[in-house]
Amino acid sequence: MKSKSKKDSAQSSREKDQPVDKGMQSSQLMHLFQAQLKDILWAEKTLFKAIPGIISMVHSVDLIEALTDHLKDTNLHLERVAEVFRVIGQKPTAVKCKAIEGLLTEARELMADNEKGPQRDAAIITAVQKIEHYEIATYGTLREFAETLGLRKAEILLEQTLEEEKAADQVLTDIAVSLVNMEAAVNTAK
Repeated sequence: MKSKSKKDSAQSSREKDQPVDKGMQSSQLMHLFQAQLKDILWAEKTLFKAIPGIISMVHSVDLIEALTDHLKDTNLHLERVAEVFRVIGQKPTAVKCKAIEGLLTEARELMADNEKGPQRDAAIITAVQKIEHYEIATYGTLREFAETLGLRKAEILLEQTLEEEKAADQVLTDIAVSLVNMEAAVNTAK
């Protein structure tokens, strides 16, 4: 019978949702992981509050539906981030995300600067996709951190959210390409 290799021991450790070794609990990577979790928690909470206002500015029924669906997903993302905090034995705590704050400021400016209808819808898709890309980058990084730290359950939760963010981005692209951009292209600016 073979003795367990270091790789087998590390994998067994990951399956239990514990860092590969006790040193990782206080490692620089764990510190960064926790900081980024706090950042994305604030971002998701803020987006959950902001999305209804964005929806109220939309003209396209398809875009309203997509953003309404994403609002439901955002609530799930909040629950998953809170669960990741529990996995690492921390209380869910949010710290202001300056990136999302800036992206939402830009979104408000784009909505105000573009006339209602296809032009504003195209601007909204632009703004929301920038937000989606930030979230994709953050969840992808957090997932990789979780994998390195041996936090299998956190890795799975973060992967689920990452895939939903990618799907939301693709839906927005599909709406832009198949509908909104063409309508905005044929309408005369006022």
